[in-house]
Order: sequence, then C-alpha cells, then structure tokens
Amino acid sequence: MTTTLITGANKGIGRETARRLVEAGQDVWLGARDSAAGQAAAEALGARFVQLDVTDDASVAAAVQTIRAAGTGLDVLINNAGVGGAVRSVPETTVDDLAAVFDTNVFGIVRVTRAFLPLLEASENPVIVNVSSGLGSLTRTNDPERAEGRFTALDYPSSKAAVTMLTSQYARALPGFRVNAADPGYTATDLNGNSGTQTVTEGTDAIVALAQIGADGPTNTFTDRHGVVPW
Repeated sequence: MTTTLITGANKGIGRETARRLVEAGQDVWLGARDSAAGQAAAEALGARFVQLDVTDDASVAAAVQTIRAAGTGLDVLINNAGVGGAVRSVPETTVDDLAAVFDTNVFGIVRVTRAFLPLLEASENPVIVNVSSGLGSLTRTNDPERAEGRFTALDYPSSKAAVTMLTSQYARALPGFRVNAADPGYTATDLNGNSGTQTVTEGTDAIVALAQIGADGPTNTFTDRHGVVPW
C-alpha cells in the first residue's frame, strides 16, 4: 500500500486531497499545525494524523519520528501547506510581509522535504508533489488575457514562482524520485475567501493524479487539471 503524507491537510485543498487518496486506497498521514482540527479531519476521513507545523524544525522532526515509529514508511510527500499573505500593494509590501509567506510556502517545503528524505529514499517509488500556483508562472502572470496577468502582488506570486524552481531543482538532484508541481487553479478555499470558481475536487485533480504516478511517471513537470502549465 502506498503511504502518503500531506502537509496543511485539515481543510481545503489538503483535506480534499486526503479524502480522495484514502478513497483510492492509499494510507494517508494528514499533517496539520492545529492538533484538534487535524485529528478531527483525520478521523472523519479514515486517515492517520500527525502534528506538523512546516515553519518549525522541532515539529517537523517530531513528525518524522512519529511516522518512522509507526512503521508505515513513506512513499509520497505532498507539500501543500501554504499561506496567502498580506493584502498590500506592491509599493507598500515589506520584507517582513515576504518573509512571513516564504517561511511557509518556500522554506516549509525545504524543511519538510529535507527531513523526510531518508524515509522517502527507502521507498521503491518515491514521489514528491509540490502545490504551486498559476500565479507562480512567469508566462501566465505576464499574459493580460489571463486572470493571473491581472493580479499584482509581491509575496504570494513570488513564493509560488520559488516553489516551481524548487520542484525543478529537486527533480534534477533526485533522479530516482518523481518530483512535480501542481497548480490547483482558482479554487474556492479559505485562502481566497471561497471566491474561487472551481470546487475543491476540481482543484485537487492534478495533485491526486501526480500522487499516484508510478516509477515510470513524469518528473520535473508543472501541471493543472487541464494539462501543462508554462514555467
């Protein structure tokens, strides 16, 4: 059985991904910063719960020990945890604004991935899925005909552009892994005040597909539910 860990999974995209992968027969660890909310979500979905704050080294290290002690191993890591950042104009955005977003969206991926590499390396088919965004695509954010091209901010888009680069670099450095980025699209979640035009099920299509690829599957790709997303 494939064992999967999803960060930031007590609600939204993460929770729906957990639900679908449990339904698909995977053994899912639902990671969440809030223990009460995470435990409740895991029990409702038939998943396992692990307390995991991607911004905290001690929390990440403890999560590794919890999963190792359970003896489940780890085959798939889905780096989903993310924050939207402050709503400020570009000229008003500060270094502290960027630091707060990068700590979760970018540094969190590095912190979690590095910590779980030993468990993933023991898998016959190690997979990493990084949840990025079309707002991290330079091509799409420079296209005025697309919604991404009409949104201007420093923190969130730049953090997601960094996520796509992390994905590419990990894919090249870990040739035995399948490492890919997924764009959920404009999905109704708390991150956007539920203003998204897609359901959470639609928003998880690419993530769920990438989480189930085999050893001969793609690596170093960026996709959404419709296909390839330009870097």
